[in-house]
Amino acid sequence: MAAIPLGVLDLVPVVSGSTAAEALAHSIDLARRTEEFGYARYWFAEHHLNPGVAGTSPAVVLALTASATRTIRLGSGAVQLGHRTALSTVEEFGLIDALHPGRLDLGLGRSAGPQQRRGPVEDGSGSGGGPAAPPEPAVPAAPVVDGRTPNGLRIPDRFSFAHLLGHPRVALQQKLLNLPGAHPQDYSEQVDDVLALLRGEYRTPEGVEAHAVPGEGADVQVWILGSSGGVSAEAAGRNGLRFAANYHVSPATVLEAAEGYRAAFKPSAELDRPYLTVSADVVVAEDEETARELATGYAPWVRSIRTAEGAIPYPTPSEARALAWSAEDGALVADRLETRFVGSPGTVADHLEKLRDATGADELLITTITHRHADRVRSYRLLAEEWQRRG
Repeated sequence: MAAIPLGVLDLVPVVSGSTAAEALAHSIDLARRTEEFGYARYWFAEHHLNPGVAGTSPAVVLALTASATRTIRLGSGAVQLGHRTALSTVEEFGLIDALHPGRLDLGLGRSAGPQQRRGPVEDGSGSGGGPAAPPEPAVPAAPVVDGRTPNGLRIPDRFSFAHLLGHPRVALQQKLLNLPGAHPQDYSEQVDDVLALLRGEYRTPEGVEAHAVPGEGADVQVWILGSSGGVSAEAAGRNGLRFAANYHVSPATVLEAAEGYRAAFKPSAELDRPYLTVSADVVVAEDEETARELATGYAPWVRSIRTAEGAIPYPTPSEARALAWSAEDGALVADRLETRFVGSPGTVADHLEKLRDATGADELLITTITHRHADRVRSYRLLAEEWQRRG
């Protein structure tokens, strides 16, 4: 099977001893470099109140990045509709498209507001690192035996986010992101409004028209991001949109997300068949030992998110090893560690091929965090070279 396109998902990580300004500069540089390496698209996630993540506004960061790049597609992974309106979203992307036409991906995600808590929500899913949510009903997926698909892809047990519901920091984030007394619009309805505004077809029930300028007619690809086979997958399929499933955030539910999307898909003017990208956490180095060393900071970083502390500045390997660690900590992050692809270019490419084949992905979305920017750039370069060689 031929190699499929690779994209980049960037959380704009702030590393220990660094600043948000340096993180932004590194992200823009990485976008330039991955454009040179042949990556198809570069997405920015949305996160809030995380000391170790500077990507609070995908639209702002991708606008800056668009001016520094020439050909790579740029987008959001994802804009969180729970604390903004359809109109503000369309207008923001319309502004950028006016100056950089034909290069934008508008990725839409659900935040876990009062009316949004219906699926797994966590860091990197486009959730803004928000509160967890009860899992949606499972959608039948490909057979998994002893935690593996037939081709060997690891599918861990479903992780419970129940311990985060009602957490004070989660409540604070919701308070600061939402206007007092405001009620989030139903997610599916909000997606419909975004599409109607882009197409110039928005009408109230009374027949009043609304036209977003700029925004109406913008040449953007609309994507839906999701971690399960529920609301997000259904919205993507029903509207004939592209869908991004989050293996790196919710590996237990990636198969049901992909199958839920395909089951709901209806052909549209945009697509005549489902189109799926799947995310993966990756660290590549010249050899296995070096890659494992570079990946050492990942476990405490994930722990900080899953305890609602907020993503800590990404530690050095030595800083990570010096942190206290318990059996409970290990259980808290086990599914994420087991499903991160770390190693030499050949090893990681083998894992990515399993992910591609198990999910039927049309693209893969790679997210990589290391403490040193140079190591992060090298990881993307080595992977691109190996992937192109296989193609």
